[in-house]
Amino acid sequence: MKWTKQQVLKLFELPFLDVMHKAHQVHREHFPKQDIQISTLFSIKTGSCPEDCKYCPQSAHYNTAVKKESLMDINIILEQAKFAKINGAERFCMGAAWRSLHDRDLPQITEIIKQVKLLGLETCLTLGMLTKKQASILNNAGLDYYNHNLDTSENYYKEIITTRTYADRLETLQNVRDAGIKVCCGGIIGMGEKLEDRADLLVTLANLDPYPESVPINLLVKVKGTPLGNSKDIDIFEFIKTIAAARIIMPKARVRLSAGRNNMSEEAQVLCFMAGANSIFYGAKLLTTKNPEMEKDLNLLKKLGLNAT
Repeated sequence: MKWTKQQVLKLFELPFLDVMHKAHQVHREHFPKQDIQISTLFSIKTGSCPEDCKYCPQSAHYNTAVKKESLMDINIILEQAKFAKINGAERFCMGAAWRSLHDRDLPQITEIIKQVKLLGLETCLTLGMLTKKQASILNNAGLDYYNHNLDTSENYYKEIITTRTYADRLETLQNVRDAGIKVCCGGIIGMGEKLEDRADLLVTLANLDPYPESVPINLLVKVKGTPLGNSKDIDIFEFIKTIAAARIIMPKARVRLSAGRNNMSEEAQVLCFMAGANSIFYGAKLLTTKNPEMEKDLNLLKKLGLNAT
């Protein structure tokens, strides 16, 4: 089914409890078990990114407190992966602050994929733009998922990023899909976008063929030194409605409650789960920003009777 912006806007126009009810029904139909998929996100190369994404503390364009680091030694990465697995993570996601993957780094990256998979973890990478050939090499190494977020609508995109086009992002997603790698793709809410932009973002995601297996919905983390560091907070109910709309139009996707959880109340997170979020990032840090402590997350899941998988 192809979705239109008007159809998604009608979902946003529904009373809050109505859209929550609809989303929860869809969620229960496709995910009858009460489980939350657990992923850990780890930065394997930090800072000095040439992109000018206005939300990102790793951009070389902004003066933030991020410590710049080159690509990590594989042994350090594997220690973090082992720690994630011991603490219940199913998927180990690794991010490098690059505009695009360089061929010179491919041998090291492919070895990282192979070694992490030997630990019994699913692998996910976010390395910026990929060529068709690079995507094929990553697939042959055994990569399970590739993350490449659209961030926002095509119309609003130029207000957030000027160093890479929307078409560039879509091309990488197609290269990943053509190579046989599962797609992880979502966006960031609260960057000054209009409701129409949120609807456009969701429609673009839902109309990918097929839509992403994993859809991270991030609440903007405002970082001092970035252009969005003093952004106005959005109403949390608008964020939760975005989760609900994502669940309704992408019923089989793992909708991930991603960045921003550290600033959410437990009650807000519970409403996100009710709206259809069934995946979280697990661990004290998401690349360079804070995330709830593992014990806090486990206690919340236990209180709700949810199973970490």
